[in-house]
Amino acid sequence: QPQLVESGGALVQSGGSLRLSCAAVGFTLDYYVIGWFRQAPGKEREGVSCISDRGDYTDYASSVTGRFTISRDNAKDSVYLQMNSLKPEDTAVYYCNALRYGINYWGQGTQVTVSS
Repeated sequence: QPQLVESGGALVQSGGSLRLSCAAVGFTLDYYVIGWFRQAPGKEREGVSCISDRGDYTDYASSVTGRFTISRDNAKDSVYLQMNSLKPEDTAVYYCNALRYGINYWGQGTQVTVSS
């Protein structure tokens, strides 16, 4: 069964860093656009960042621009989200999503908690 598996979430102090990983299991990430989303308690899921299938285009939400960096390694079927200068408002469950021609996969999420 194809699935995405996120990892790297943790409890970190404000100003700290984390690196999230998203690995494809049962399929290859080639040709998929990958997005990172997050959902905080009581809020809707929001887009954080995305990267094109070849990694030559990236985009970020204004709230994370300059602090987060998305990257991918297609040889490892993995995508990463480097998060620096973390703030309490970054606290959320982070999900990765793979999209290609209407095929859509979601991971189970990884919890990021930033303490003040």
